[in-house]
Amino acid sequence: MTTQVIAGLTVQVNEEGFMTDPNEWNENVAAEIAKAEGIPELTPDHWKVIDYCREVGLESGSAPTLRNITKGAGVPTKELFSLFPKGPAKKVAKISGLGKPEGCV
Repeated sequence: MTTQVIAGLTVQVNEEGFMTDPNEWNENVAAEIAKAEGIPELTPDHWKVIDYCREVGLESGSAPTLRNITKGAGVPTKELFSLFPKGPAKKVAKISGLGKPEGCV
């Protein structure tokens, strides 16, 4: 494990850059990670998905899968790929301060 400074906070991350302690996360951290992931601004639609993932991830201890996000957040797969291009489940997990979703390469 290493540390990384994100939005002025020193947070624990793994070798892939996923935060290892979701309690170190906040909205400013999310916005900075999103920018690093190619999403310049988080819209209310982004936050709907992020908030859902945080809720599920904190309850279950792991990031939700793509299927779980589309069903639970009520966001169609096509829209999810538009909001979080190139691997939405993995990208939203990283932005949400959660670990890498199971089954993601």
